[in-house]
Amino acid sequence: MWYEDKIMRTLRCRLRQAPGVIGHLLAAVGDAGGNIGEIKTLQMGTTHVLRDIVIFADSAAHLDALIAVVKSYPDAELLEVRDEVLEMHQGGKIAIRSRYKIDSLEVLRRVYTPGVAEVCLKIQKEPRLARRFTAIRHFVAIVTDGTAVLGLGDIGPLAAMPVMEGKASLMETLSGLSGIPILLNTKDTDEIVEAVVAIAPTFSAIQFEDISAPRCFEIERRVQDRVPIPVMHDDQHGTACVVTAALLNISREVGCGSLQRCRIGQIGLGAAGMAIAKMLMFISGKPVLGADLSTAALDRLEADGGKRATLDEIMRSSDIVVATTGAPGLIKPSMVREGQIILALSNPKPEIEPAIAREAGAAFALDGKAVNNVLGFPGIFRGAVDADVPRITQDMLVAAAQAIADHTPAGEVVPSPLDKDLHKKVARAVARVALEKGLNRDDLTGYFD
Repeated sequence: MWYEDKIMRTLRCRLRQAPGVIGHLLAAVGDAGGNIGEIKTLQMGTTHVLRDIVIFADSAAHLDALIAVVKSYPDAELLEVRDEVLEMHQGGKIAIRSRYKIDSLEVLRRVYTPGVAEVCLKIQKEPRLARRFTAIRHFVAIVTDGTAVLGLGDIGPLAAMPVMEGKASLMETLSGLSGIPILLNTKDTDEIVEAVVAIAPTFSAIQFEDISAPRCFEIERRVQDRVPIPVMHDDQHGTACVVTAALLNISREVGCGSLQRCRIGQIGLGAAGMAIAKMLMFISGKPVLGADLSTAALDRLEADGGKRATLDEIMRSSDIVVATTGAPGLIKPSMVREGQIILALSNPKPEIEPAIAREAGAAFALDGKAVNNVLGFPGIFRGAVDADVPRITQDMLVAAAQAIADHTPAGEVVPSPLDKDLHKKVARAVARVALEKGLNRDDLTGYFD
C-alpha cells in the first residue's frame, strides 16, 4: 500500500467553525506534498470544531514542514501532534493473564498450594501429562537475536522486541496460541542453540525470527535435531509458503498454467530465497535457477537440487522470477521478458516496481507488500501443535501453501491476513497431513529428565 513507507501522525486541531475552513487547511497540506488519512470530529461547537486529522509525510523533515503549514494556518490552532504507533506500544502489546480469578482461599489452594502438588507428581510420573495440565500446550517461543529485523538489519535483540511482540499478538489473535518473545543477547551459533534447547521444555513449538543467514540455517537444523517439538524459522518457511500460495494462484491465471510447467528463477538465496527455491522445487519436481553473490549460497542451492545461474540468465530464460535480494532497482526494465511473472519482494524498495515491470512486458508483477508471513505462521504452528508432532515437514508446509491459495477470493493473489477462517483452514490442512503421515511425537520421558 502507498502509505507503508510514510511517517504517520495525528494532528489534533481546533478549527474555526466556518464554511471552507477544513477544506482550505487540507488543500494547504496537500500543496505541501502531504497525504491526508482519517479525519475524526471530536467536538462540534458553535464557534469552533475539534478534529483529529491523520497526515502522512515522506520523511521527518517533510513532517516538520507539514506541521509548520498547519501551525501557520490562521483559522486553526494545533493543539497536539500524536504518534499513535508509539502510543499503542506504550507498556508493550502483550501480557500473560491468569485464566482464573483468585478471589478466595479455596481457589488459591486449587491454583497453588497445596493442590498443585498433586498435579506436579502426576507429571513427574508421566511427563506427557504436562501437555494436558499446563500451559505448555499453547506456548510458542518466538526467538530472535535481532540480526535481521524487517528491513532494519542488525539492530540487536532489545530493539527487535516490538516486532516479536507484534508476532505474539498476531499469533494469539489469529490462532489462539500464546507466543512468548525470547531475546537472546548473543550472535554465537553454539550459544543460541544451547539456550533454546535449554528452555524448550516450556514450549510446544519454537519459532525463530529475524536471525541472519547463513547462521539461521544451522541454528534451525541443530535445534530441531535436539528437541522433540516443531521448530520453524518463519523468515524462511513462512515466507516460502505465502510466496508459493501467490504463485499457485498467479500461474493459473497468467503465464505458464501451472508451476510444474514453469521455468523458475530465484534471485537472492538468503533465508527467504533459499526456502522459496526449495519449496518450489519440491512442488514442481524441477530444479530452480538461483543467483546470488555468495558462492556458499549457490553451493547450498546445488546441494538441494537447484542450478546456479546469473541474473541475466534467469531474466532471459525464466517464466517466473522471484527476487529477495534487498537491492532496490536490481532488475532493469530492459531485462524483463514478455509474459514473465515477476515477484520483486524486497522491502521497503523492490528490485523493480511492479508498474514498471508490467510496462516492460511482464504478464504479472508484485512487490513484497502483499506477501505477508502472517498469512502462514499462525495456522502452521496451530496445526503442528494440535497434531502433536515433533517437526514441521515440507509436506505440511506445502499443505499450508495450498490452503492459502485455495482460500484466496476471486481476483486476488492471496487472502486477507485478518480472515480467521483462513488460519483455521491452514491449521486443519497442516494437521491433516501430519496425521496422515503418522508423525506422532516420540516418547518424551528422557527429554524432560
